[in-house]
Amino acid sequence: MDQAVLDRLVAAALAAQSRAYAPYSQFAVGAAVLTADGHIFSGANIENASYPLTICAERVALFSAHMAAAGPVTALAVVTPTATVASPCGACRQVIFELAPRAQIILLNADASERRLTTPAELLPYGFGPDQLRGE
Repeated sequence: MDQAVLDRLVAAALAAQSRAYAPYSQFAVGAAVLTADGHIFSGANIENASYPLTICAERVALFSAHMAAAGPVTALAVVTPTATVASPCGACRQVIFELAPRAQIILLNADASERRLTTPAELLPYGFGPDQLRGE
């Protein structure tokens, strides 16, 4: 991925973070996905007083891209309000594994000064997916 595209993706994740609804945890997360056709879809975590109804930024962005039929996800950037990079939660790792299996994952700290590159398989080794449902 060239630097200009990476910069756009990171900027979209940072902008999404500012739209998070996190009145309970105060932990605003932003995410942005890049699809093969060049579109960027963003998402932010949205909390709820009934905590299980909360949805993470990564899932908002991935589900938005899926609903737009935008094509395969090639990259996902996630920014957290932390001094060092933080990894997606287990539920998000599972969704990433299935909806973005070949994506480059860019994890960013609060000011995007620290970046860690990873893959869905590294985030979720021995992941469960469609192959297992088919008995493969």
